[in-house]
Amino acid sequence: MSTVKTSDLGQLDQSSLLHPLTSIADHLRDGPGIYTSAQGVLIKDQQGRELVDMGAGLWCVNVGYGRVELADAAATSMKQLSFQHLFGGASCETTIRLADRLLSLFGQQVPSAQMARVFFGNSGSDANDTAVKLVRYYNNLRGFPAKKKIISRIGSYHGVTCASGSLTGIESYHKAFDLPLEGVLHTSCPHYFGFASRGETEADFTQRMVADLEALIQREGAQSIAAFIVEPVMGTGGVLLPPVGYFEQVQAVLDRHDILLIVDEVITGFGRTGHWFASGAFALRPDIVSLAKGLTSAYFPMSASLISERIWSVLKQTSPDIGTFMHGFTYSGHPVGSAVAMANLDVMEREELVGNAARLGPYLLDGLRSRIGDHPYVGDIRGLGLMVGVEFMADRIKHRPFAKSMTPHRIVARHAKEAGVLTRALPFGHVNSFSPPLSITADEIDQGLDAYARALKAAEPELTKMAIFE
Repeated sequence: MSTVKTSDLGQLDQSSLLHPLTSIADHLRDGPGIYTSAQGVLIKDQQGRELVDMGAGLWCVNVGYGRVELADAAATSMKQLSFQHLFGGASCETTIRLADRLLSLFGQQVPSAQMARVFFGNSGSDANDTAVKLVRYYNNLRGFPAKKKIISRIGSYHGVTCASGSLTGIESYHKAFDLPLEGVLHTSCPHYFGFASRGETEADFTQRMVADLEALIQREGAQSIAAFIVEPVMGTGGVLLPPVGYFEQVQAVLDRHDILLIVDEVITGFGRTGHWFASGAFALRPDIVSLAKGLTSAYFPMSASLISERIWSVLKQTSPDIGTFMHGFTYSGHPVGSAVAMANLDVMEREELVGNAARLGPYLLDGLRSRIGDHPYVGDIRGLGLMVGVEFMADRIKHRPFAKSMTPHRIVARHAKEAGVLTRALPFGHVNSFSPPLSITADEIDQGLDAYARALKAAEPELTKMAIFE
């Protein structure tokens, strides 16, 4: 047990930790921001300040912090059955019941889907790795060994492992890592506000995005394309909503070319958009669904991959010949994680948190628009449910963006933290995201947005200097 003083924790952090998604140079210069406790939507830092967490951690603490029900479920499970693997057909009751509950819930909320089985993992990244392996496995089993390439989208985020990091369509995640791996392709980013041509209608923009996808398939050869992976709402890319008619037209293209649809609901699943699953909001027909984050509200590392009847039937029929399904993790279907997930779903249902997200999402969106919508450096405010993005522009009238090298969103996020609210500066585009716990109240939203408006005002001189360029 370390006897280091609390005041020295920053130095100990700098001398011992390699932080994920952190500038090493900045961290060695500035040190860490250390947090000590949290309750509801409030998180306390080492200095004793309480901040409104408008990010729910990393889009994930859906039921809010400090839930005794989830802690008790974990403790009970640890005492009764602290671990049980699923290898070789081994199982345990809580994990069985969670799998059944997820299939039932998804079937009720996304009637267009036909999901047959659940595979459990540890994170959103490994769920998307599992999806990559499954589409390869599926096409090998049905006699299409050349059908292996996966199409993703520029601006998408699907994780950081070798496979999922390749699917991610944000260049900074690839830099110096030799990514993306061969066999991963990226098509156009369907962000109408950011990438529409002058005078192009949203419908015309959708047609262009779908034509880009079709052209990529034709160029590569449909016989080589296995799957297309999408986030229903692109989260880390900037809270990008699909343009009108986009998914309907995309699914028609995939059907025509026998291409699987992987839906990454790691962020959007479990109420974030005001729907249990965004697949239901957009009438998607997924072949694989990746879930994590809100599955346990981040109280335990856990992911789930929902597998369609289309894929499952092939795995089942070929099993006598292919032998054992040789994929899985030590912690797949961990009983403690399963117990936490079940308790988490109980809380969400009992307190109607999905409905709360649906009701307060417009309140959050309207609150941002009324407070900062006419700010000279705010270009767009958009969102669905409790998933909202504020995009900055150097000149909103002329629709002139800040230079890519500039970081107006990071400046505002820094001022926001000083004002008492946490918002995330995203890595693709100049966007601050708002994704508070689904348990947030209108008063807490007002508290966070008032602080954010003050922060934007404080950041204005720095933004003005940044905006003056040719």
